[in-house]
Amino acid sequence: MSLIVLGTASHVGKSVTVAALCRALYRRGIPVAPFKSQNMSLNSYVTADGSEIGIAQAFQAFAAGVEPVADMNPILLKPKGDQTSQVVLLGQPYKDVQIRDYYTETDMLLGEAVSAFERVRQRYGHVVVEGAGGAAEVNLYDRDIANIRLARSLRLPIILVADIERGGVFAQVYGTLALLPEDIRPLVVGVIINKFRGDPGLFTSGVAKLEELTGVRVLGVVPYTDISLPSEDSLSLGDKGRATVGQPVRIAVVRLPRISNFTDFELLEEHASVEYVLPGASLAGYDCIILPGTKNTVEDLAVLNRAGTGEELRLARERGVPIIGICGGYQMLGRTIIDSGIESETHGEYPGFGLLDVATAFSGYRKTTVQVRRRASGPGPILSRMGEVDGYEIHMGETERRDLPEAFVGEGAATPDGLVFGTYLHGLFQNPAAANALLAYLAERRGVPFEPVADPGGDRPGIVAAYDDLAQHFEKHVDIDTILTWFENGEEAR
Repeated sequence: MSLIVLGTASHVGKSVTVAALCRALYRRGIPVAPFKSQNMSLNSYVTADGSEIGIAQAFQAFAAGVEPVADMNPILLKPKGDQTSQVVLLGQPYKDVQIRDYYTETDMLLGEAVSAFERVRQRYGHVVVEGAGGAAEVNLYDRDIANIRLARSLRLPIILVADIERGGVFAQVYGTLALLPEDIRPLVVGVIINKFRGDPGLFTSGVAKLEELTGVRVLGVVPYTDISLPSEDSLSLGDKGRATVGQPVRIAVVRLPRISNFTDFELLEEHASVEYVLPGASLAGYDCIILPGTKNTVEDLAVLNRAGTGEELRLARERGVPIIGICGGYQMLGRTIIDSGIESETHGEYPGFGLLDVATAFSGYRKTTVQVRRRASGPGPILSRMGEVDGYEIHMGETERRDLPEAFVGEGAATPDGLVFGTYLHGLFQNPAAANALLAYLAERRGVPFEPVADPGGDRPGIVAAYDDLAQHFEKHVDIDTILTWFENGEEAR
C-alpha cells in the first residue's frame, strides 16, 4: 500500500512528514521508498548512477534505508530567473523552458511521473508520496501534476499536513478540504497538525472542532522540534543563522540570488556562526567567506559586481581571510567566464573576481553530475588537514587551471598559500574532516578554543541518527498504528 502527503501550503512540513513516515516504517521492517513527482528546488543531489534529484527525496530515501534513484523524483525544476527553469527529467537535463511553455507538456510529464511511481512501487513495495506547495491551488488543477492530477491518477489515501505555527489552522484545513475537487476530497483520510509550540494537549478542543467541521480524523498534533534536518529549498534560508549566532568563529556565506545547494554548510552551522549575507553587505569582521553554488553563474556574478562584493572580497583577501568558492562560486573567483549562451541570453566573456588564476567556459548544454571521493592535495593550513572527502559534482562548464596547485587530486585550484581555493565538490563541508580542517584553522587564527566535530564513522551517520530521532518524535504524537494498517493491510481505515 502507499499514500500521499499533501499540504495546506508550502513549508508546512510535508517533506519532514514523509521522512518521518519512511523512517517509522523502516524501523518496523516494512520496505518503503519516497516519491515526489515534481519538485522545484536548487538544492539537489547526485545519485550513484549520476542522476540529479531533489535533495529532499535523497534524504527521505536515506531515512527509508534505501539508496536514492532518479525515479523517486522524476521531474526537478531548477529556476534560473526570468520565469525560466531548467527541467531535469528522470535525472538528466531535459531543456530550459519558460513556465508558460512548460505547461504545454503537462500530459507527457504526468505520464512520465506515473510510470516512475509504478517502478518505485514495484521495486520497493510501499511508497510515501509527497505533494508540492498547497493542495488547493484551484487555478492550477488542470495542470497540477504534483498534487491533484497525480492523486487522480494514483487514487491513494491522502494525509493533509497543516502548519499551526503560521496561525489560521482551521481555515487552512477547512478551506483546503472545501476547495479540493469532489473526486479527490474523499481520498483524504487524515490530517496532521504540525509545528505546535507548547503542550499539544492544549489543542484537544481544537482537534475535536476540526473533526466536527471536516469529518476527517486528526491523526496527531506534532510539536515543533529542533532536530537538525537538511533544508529543502530557499524558503528555509529565512531560518538560517538563528541557532548559531554567538559562536566565536564567524563565517559569511554570500546569499546569491540563485543560490543552490546551501545544505553544503549545515554541518558548519552547528559549530560556527554561519551568516547568509546579501550582496553588497560588508564582509568585514568575518573569519571566512564562502561563495556558494548558483544556478546561473553569469547573472549572479553581475549582481555581485553591481553591489560591490568584488571589492569586499579583495579587501578580505588583503586581510588574509580565507575565501572559498564552491561550484559557481569557484567559477566566479576566477579570471574569466566565457559564456556561449548556455548561462545567459547573450554570448560574451565576463571578468571574474580574479582571486584564482582559472578560466571557465560554458560551451554546450551538458551537465556534469557525479559522485566523487577525492583527497585534498592543496597547500596551506586548511586543505593540508582534510585528507579524503566525499561529495558530488553538479555543474555546467569546464574550468581550466593554469599554474596554480590543485585543491583536490584531479580537481579545483588553490592559491600558493592555500587561503583562497575553489572546488566543484558539493557536500565538502558535510565531511567532518573538512569541517574540522576549516574550523580548527579559523579558531586558531581567532585565538579561541576549538572542539572538533565528532566523526561517528559509517555512511551518513548523522543523518541516520537525526531521522531516528524524528521518527520517535513523530510516533509519540501521531496515530502511527492507524497509518501502519494502511501499509500492512491496504485498508483505508476511517
